[in-house]
Amino acid sequence: MNSRRYSIIIPVYNRPDELEELLTCLTRQTYRNFEVIIVEDGSKIKADAVVASFADKLDIHYHYKENGGQGFARNHGFERAAGDYFILLDSDALIEPNYLAIVENRLNTDYVDLYGGPDTDHPSFTPIQKAISYSMTSVFTTGGIRGKKNNMGGTFHPRSFNMGLSRKVWERTGGFLTSRMGEDILFSIAALRLGFKSALIPEAFIYHKRRTQFGAFFRQLKFFGRARINIARYYPDELKLVHTFPLLFTLGVCSIPLWYFIFEPFFYLGLWLLGIYVALLFIDALRKTKSVEVAFLSIGAAFTQLFGYGIGFVQEGWKRLWENKSHRETGAAIEYPS
Repeated sequence: MNSRRYSIIIPVYNRPDELEELLTCLTRQTYRNFEVIIVEDGSKIKADAVVASFADKLDIHYHYKENGGQGFARNHGFERAAGDYFILLDSDALIEPNYLAIVENRLNTDYVDLYGGPDTDHPSFTPIQKAISYSMTSVFTTGGIRGKKNNMGGTFHPRSFNMGLSRKVWERTGGFLTSRMGEDILFSIAALRLGFKSALIPEAFIYHKRRTQFGAFFRQLKFFGRARINIARYYPDELKLVHTFPLLFTLGVCSIPLWYFIFEPFFYLGLWLLGIYVALLFIDALRKTKSVEVAFLSIGAAFTQLFGYGIGFVQEGWKRLWENKSHRETGAAIEYPS
């Protein structure tokens, strides 16, 4: 069997230093039949010099476009890619040298047109980054449904921070329908409804840097909560009960002080349940990270994630109740939170 030609598409926005680290990872790949497509999405801090420094190490191509968001930046890359199979990576990712070899082996033994891989933390990450990574992948938060073959959220939907798709998927779907606001899940849904099969490749993981402060993490998760409502604008049946859990958690925690004045036994029951949840978070995070500091920070990360998502979910849900039901948000005019 001839080896597959991959096009690795990386949108970048004001992150030349992080891009340099990812490109360094790509120079170390044991599987070599690939090109790299960099799409600069209207950055003020450009990465052209960084890309040029890899011209003798990678088959790399740089394209600049006006800012329109990551979904449309990826479409820009699709249109210029020469490969048989496309791989989407976020610019804040790191990968192991055998990443492409793992993907190639899986596609040769059990082919799928659409795959996703999980994400995890790297030893070099800061304690906050490790805590956020734990929260985003933990069974004790909605992060527990990410990167699973089967989950309460329904069929596995690959996410664009670590996604692969065949040229045929791009040709049939036409690429990303929206630029932001759940663009990757909308893309996966469209592909699945065309009959393409998705799969998780657990070994094709990335190290995902994510945010470095809880404030930025909160804004990002609030945006994710809004995005879940936007997905329901396009596909109402994709809104599942599990997607309401962060909102219910937020309301539950915020209501605990009120129960002291309404029905005191419920107040103490709420504190008891909250204490058990915090203890479980700490013990699980300590078991996985082997760090007391990260375990403590993971409690804050989990609450930040659930509160942020829940607030964004209800904010966009309230907006949805009053807007024209034919409205579809592409996200192109919405600033992604920094």
